[in-house]
Amino acid sequence: MTKSTSDGDLSRKMELTEEQYEVTQCGGTEAAFSGEFWDHKEVGQYHCVCCEAKLFDSESKYDSGTGWPSFWRAANQDCIREKLDKSHGMVRTETLCSNCNSHLGHLFLDGPRPTGLRYCINSASLIFKPDGSIVS
Repeated sequence: MTKSTSDGDLSRKMELTEEQYEVTQCGGTEAAFSGEFWDHKEVGQYHCVCCEAKLFDSESKYDSGTGWPSFWRAANQDCIREKLDKSHGMVRTETLCSNCNSHLGHLFLDGPRPTGLRYCINSASLIFKPDGSIVS
C-alpha cells in the first residue's frame, strides 16, 4: 500500500476510521489527551495502523506531558522517515512510516536522554500489540 496509489487510498480509507484516515493520509492531528495511547502503559510494541510495520517499543515510551504518545527512540533506524514540514507557520520535522508513507506525527529535539529525541505520535496512527501476542 502506497500513499500515491489511489486504489490503495480508497481501500485503506474503507478500512480506517475517519480520524485514522484524516491523521495518516491527510496529515491531521488528533486533539491532545484524546487518543487511545497518550497515557497507555502496557508492555509491547506500537505498529503502523495502515501497514502494521513495527514503529516503537513500549520501553522507549514516556510521559512528555503533551497529551500525545511520546517515544525517545524508534524501534529501528529504518522504520521512520523524516520530512521537513513548514505547515501552520512553523518549521517542524514530520514523521512518516517508512513502509507505507503514512503520517505519524512529528519529531522534536526536546526529549529525554539518552537520545534527546521526542517522537510525538498520534494515537490514531498506531495499533498496539502486547508482548506475547506476536508470533516470530
